[in-house]
Amino acid sequence: MPFLVTRLARLVRVRLPGWRLPLAVAVVVFLTSWAAMALVEPDDTGIAAPGTYWWYFVVTAATVGYGDVFPASTAGRLVGAYVIVGGIVTLTLLFTQLSAALQSVKGKRLRGLVDLDLADHVVLFGYTPGRTARIVAELTAEGRAHVVLCTSDDVPEDPLPERLDVDFVRGDLTSPDVMDRACVARARTAVVDVGDDNEALAVALAVTHANPDVHLVAALRDLGRLDTLRYVHPDVQAVQWHMPYLLTEEATDPGIAQVYSDLMTSGGHGNTYSAHLPAGFAQHTFGDCQTWFGRTFGATVIALRTDRRLVVSPGWDTPVPEGATLYYVAPRRIETARLTGGR
Repeated sequence: MPFLVTRLARLVRVRLPGWRLPLAVAVVVFLTSWAAMALVEPDDTGIAAPGTYWWYFVVTAATVGYGDVFPASTAGRLVGAYVIVGGIVTLTLLFTQLSAALQSVKGKRLRGLVDLDLADHVVLFGYTPGRTARIVAELTAEGRAHVVLCTSDDVPEDPLPERLDVDFVRGDLTSPDVMDRACVARARTAVVDVGDDNEALAVALAVTHANPDVHLVAALRDLGRLDTLRYVHPDVQAVQWHMPYLLTEEATDPGIAQVYSDLMTSGGHGNTYSAHLPAGFAQHTFGDCQTWFGRTFGATVIALRTDRRLVVSPGWDTPVPEGATLYYVAPRRIETARLTGGR
């Protein structure tokens, strides 16, 4: 007999997969108990009436038992016990199925197989332990962006599961499937930080095909490949691979990479210089220095170094002691002799 029951249970599970099994149990228990209650319970209780029995079944099967409707006969109480057992079985099956469904969704999310529904987000392609976590931390600082991390199949599960502001997509980084699941077509920015420059070119091509208007930023080992990359996306911005902080700044504030490149290139529109202030320098606050440098030399002062420390963009009321060093951006270096001029 136990063998037959086991075989029957297996057969039912095979024939009624998923949510069908708890639904079938509830329907069978409802119909059989209703018929049994109508046979054994006196008519004057009214419990088997169509408008009453469904309520009795729900509260009894859920083991709530309000007591507003109840059987009066012993046989009716046995039917009620049958309803209680059937309800427990149904609820158990429901919770088991719900748990399995939630676990399945969680498993798919951890494996990067879920289709996302996002817009105006940042898609980060590529994963390097440690480096990617720092890039993500910068991209999401101050709640500025929601990030979708896309990795190859070499990364089996979400490497940043604790980050609620980061979604995970796994697969071939150049495939339309990954582009669709990561919602690249509706993304604000795409950051390509992959294993080598050839892969970066391939991913950039796939991203541009999915969203020609996306703000595209790529980390390159050889910045000489930038011209080739611009055949793919004319407005792409590239940064040196070993400067991940610049990668995140460009992704967050488009154009920053061009500013840095101009400042660090001798042929740019402005270069960064330092000036050790000579005795007799007439400006005594950072605001005075900023105004005088700007009006006199067309320069912008960006930092101040004293004996104590270096301060970038200090307040305008910050004192500038004699012998301090100023750092400024200007078309050319300012000769020290010119710094002793009047206000």
